[in-house]
Amino acid sequence: MKKLIPNVLHAGFVAMALLFTACQDEFEEVGNNDQETLEAGSTTADLIVKTASNDGSFDNIVDEASCIAVQFPYTVDVGGVQITIDSIEDLKLIEEIFDEFDDDEDILEIIFPITIILADFTEVVIENKEALRELAASCLEGGDDDDIECIDFVYPITLFTFDIDGQQADSFVINSDRDLHKFFDDREDDELVSIDFPVTLKKFDGTEVVVNSNAELARVLEAAEEECDEDDDDDYNDDDFDDERFVEFLTECPWEIREFIRLEMDATEQYLEYVIDFDEDGEVEIKDRMGAEVEGEWSVTFTDRGPLLTLAFDNLVDFNLEWLVYEIGEGKIKFYTENGNRIILKRRCDDDDDDDDGDDDGGDDNGIISIETLTNTLLECEWIIEELELQGEDVDRLLGYEFIFGADGMLTLGDGITTFDGTWEVGANTEGKRTLFIEVMSEPAVNLQWPVVEIDGESIVKTSEIVLEDEASDSEMVLQKVCDDNADDGDVTEIRNTVLGGLWNVAMLDDEGEVLTDEFTGMDFSFSMFNQVEVSVNDDPFLAGVWRVLRDTDGNLKFFLNLGDDDPLDELTEAWYVSMVTAERIELVYEDEEVTNKTLVFEKKM
Repeated sequence: MKKLIPNVLHAGFVAMALLFTACQDEFEEVGNNDQETLEAGSTTADLIVKTASNDGSFDNIVDEASCIAVQFPYTVDVGGVQITIDSIEDLKLIEEIFDEFDDDEDILEIIFPITIILADFTEVVIENKEALRELAASCLEGGDDDDIECIDFVYPITLFTFDIDGQQADSFVINSDRDLHKFFDDREDDELVSIDFPVTLKKFDGTEVVVNSNAELARVLEAAEEECDEDDDDDYNDDDFDDERFVEFLTECPWEIREFIRLEMDATEQYLEYVIDFDEDGEVEIKDRMGAEVEGEWSVTFTDRGPLLTLAFDNLVDFNLEWLVYEIGEGKIKFYTENGNRIILKRRCDDDDDDDDGDDDGGDDNGIISIETLTNTLLECEWIIEELELQGEDVDRLLGYEFIFGADGMLTLGDGITTFDGTWEVGANTEGKRTLFIEVMSEPAVNLQWPVVEIDGESIVKTSEIVLEDEASDSEMVLQKVCDDNADDGDVTEIRNTVLGGLWNVAMLDDEGEVLTDEFTGMDFSFSMFNQVEVSVNDDPFLAGVWRVLRDTDGNLKFFLNLGDDDPLDELTEAWYVSMVTAERIELVYEDEEVTNKTLVFEKKM
């Protein structure tokens, strides 16, 4: 055996050398030019075409074939729900429906006719399911197809062709894989072409490679053929983990339980935020919310259905099953077994100080956030009530009111002039969920234990949003962070300055086609720098409510108006979106699940 290994290695090196020599022989200089060329039918050209082939594996959840892709847009029926697919992102909607239940049959029906794009970008109209299946049967799955998906060209690229005298005849600027594929399809095999180097390529992991010659290009493309898992199968969840990668993924960080179903009974409340830590030596530890630890053993086997995780504990028999992986996402893993058992785990690196969801909230979008992080977040700035719902009913009278959370556990709730004092604390409720406890004796509408269900991270204008929801009382409160009234946002400052300048009249109020403008005849609106709105009716002024301008976490400019419950001013109480602002005119729009389109226009009084 010791003598065999060097011989095998030597044979491999010889084969590589022969391949490189073959590639070198493809390249030559033409005429009196120093320009290096290759034949359109050469091995290197074939590597280029394979790299530029259309990859159809991204929509395997729809067509179950990696060598073809369905052209957008098209419509599918998923469990009786019709979905129009306009982009790759829309395919996630199908996966979400499939993943909603573990024990149901995932059925997808395509609404024909559809247009199929082949690997060479040829388009074929398919009229029915049978024709699609026949075409899909011709695909080579499992990564055995010709296309090279682990690396891509960065466009534009310039190519040259030559005449029979070896002089440059024409140049072509290539801007896409389709263009590159067509360029070589249109050439005869012995036709000479040249590439304008340097050329940049992007690998599957995002790194870029710059090549400066045909030989370099051939080496890079050849190496990329086997460099990554091309995912050419019908596993739309992208769970193609081999044993080494799966074990590394599982043992890299601790995992926090986010959902636990046992024999179709929801035991999430019992096990929520328990932490599971897998060691590479096969030992596993579960720590409860109080820090108590239970040790056990784990192992994994690999089946045709994916990784199968076996857990064994003496004192936690609920976990003692063979759990099949049915989805692996970024920082998340889901297991299930038959008979209605399911676990959803969220990765918690560095004792949950590390956040895997891509935002800056110090936790995740389901309220997993440390008490310290949530406390510090609330202390940073003021927090505006963007939405308040109690027992399923909207409470508009507090729209635009601000919370100021003090480091001493005291808070104020106010509209810019009137304030109410109260207390606050961050902790965990009886279910173990991160919760904001608020008590304001003068305003019972906010006096609840508010579990945190969502946190949006900071944007460039220093805003973030916290969604608090108490399911037991069917209540929800959405808070928007405002630091110095978005002083760093020029658009907010400009709108505020415009609004502060003079009196304004309602030029139009259209509520889903019902025009209510006449109800505001004779009313003048004045907006003060203290966020108060004063309304004058026939020159008789009174304090009507609150106004604010800020930018939300989606980048939208919002104009908050809270003018109380009296008719007709209550029609103006909304968190409006700013549509247009000039020195003389302010256009606002509003829509949500219940309101299709509502438009409010203020014009400056002359």
